[in-house]
Amino acid sequence: MAVKDRDRFSTATRIKLLGEQTAARVYRSQTKRQARRSRLTGRAALLALVLCSLVVALAYPIRQYVSQRAEIADLERQQEQARQRVEQLRDLKARWQDDAYAEQQIRQRLHYVMPGETGFIVVDPGAAQQSRAELGAADRPWYANVWDGVDKSDASDQ
Repeated sequence: MAVKDRDRFSTATRIKLLGEQTAARVYRSQTKRQARRSRLTGRAALLALVLCSLVVALAYPIRQYVSQRAEIADLERQQEQARQRVEQLRDLKARWQDDAYAEQQIRQRLHYVMPGETGFIVVDPGAAQQSRAELGAADRPWYANVWDGVDKSDASDQ
């Protein structure tokens, strides 16, 4: 035991123990400082800056891409509607090539009758009352009637 006690109080042992304690204090202070220090390093800041610049640089082209895709979809939809309309018109043209259909339409639209038939036109009573109500136009000046006729014909075009 005497050797251990003497070794315990030797200068080399004291210096070694003091060095270990100092190293432990320095290590503890460094770990505390690192824990308090922000996690944002220079590399992380540079990476964030590069990502932000990429987002800003790509925002306009991506917006253009999306709008062009929407426009293409709209044009394709219009093209499909035009195809359907062409098909309808082809069917109508084929129907008009049939003499029976043409005769039916002429009779219905133009009120034609075949020889020996008697044609009748049934007048709707509601329409007759409405036309009588419009007879009040005779009380107005002629130019008001002309302008009303122009307005009615313009409205029928739309």
